[in-house]
Amino acid sequence: MDYVATLRFRPSVAGAERDAALVRRAGWQYPAGITLIAEYWPISSDTTVVSIFTTDDIAAVMEFEFEWNDVFDIEVHPAVSAEEGLKIGPEVFGRLQRLQQ
Repeated sequence: MDYVATLRFRPSVAGAERDAALVRRAGWQYPAGITLIAEYWPISSDTTVVSIFTTDDIAAVMEFEFEWNDVFDIEVHPAVSAEEGLKIGPEVFGRLQRLQQ
């Protein structure tokens, strides 16, 4: 399954800790079991990192979160590509009880 993770520096994290996290990232690898699709570092005051990855190993997702939750607030959401969503959408909508009436 594909996932999108957003990471935001915690407000309590000081500048020196932010710098140290960037240095730490330079040597860090995603956990075994996660295949990175893309990682972006938005020029934003809110979101620091957007990571898009695939895995069938929830333990690898937990490892990713636990590694970085000392400096980041992290949200991880299952996701589908727009292309895949357009393919499966009609089937899903066809099963919705609220639309069967």
